[in-house]
Amino acid sequence: MARCYSDPVPIRHPPLPDIWLVSDAGNDAVLECVLKRLPRGSGLIFRHYHLDHDARRARFDALKHICALRSHSIVLSGSPELAARWGADGAYGSPERLAHGPAMIRLLTAHSLRELGRAKRARADAILLSPVFPTRSHPGARTLGSVRFRLLAARAKVPVVALGGMNAARARVIRTKKWAAIQGLAKGPTGMFSLHS
Repeated sequence: MARCYSDPVPIRHPPLPDIWLVSDAGNDAVLECVLKRLPRGSGLIFRHYHLDHDARRARFDALKHICALRSHSIVLSGSPELAARWGADGAYGSPERLAHGPAMIRLLTAHSLRELGRAKRARADAILLSPVFPTRSHPGARTLGSVRFRLLAARAKVPVVALGGMNAARARVIRTKKWAAIQGLAKGPTGMFSLHS
């Protein structure tokens, strides 16, 4: 009987990437370059809300090809049904949008303890918790800071991805391996990428 409890529990999906690039109109021109510089097995959250349906699909397909070459995951902002039709590895969005649909990676956003609970109930595989630090994409927004981020992340019960003013150095400060960035892509002096949202 003890053997039943020591058998490993199957994992629903492959392990989630530690580093996520979040796309938007502001970083579109450099996405190919950045995807090629990211460590293998990173992730792309494809938003591109500024494009119409056909242009958005064409851009997604082009970036999906690069992601495949680099073993990156690609997650589509949209319903799980749409993500499945487009061949994405997962879907990104609100709890209401992602609560139903086919089995796939589900990434949800949260900014508070209450939203963490809603994300978990919506079957989140990971939660993007933000904004951790001041960010250019939401100037003046109230930030969590490192202490509040760690306290909330400890209550999440699913992996938490830090978002908002993040880069590798700030990820070390808040003691997380999982982080995401949107804007401010630049090559650092060491030849490694540095990302700031």
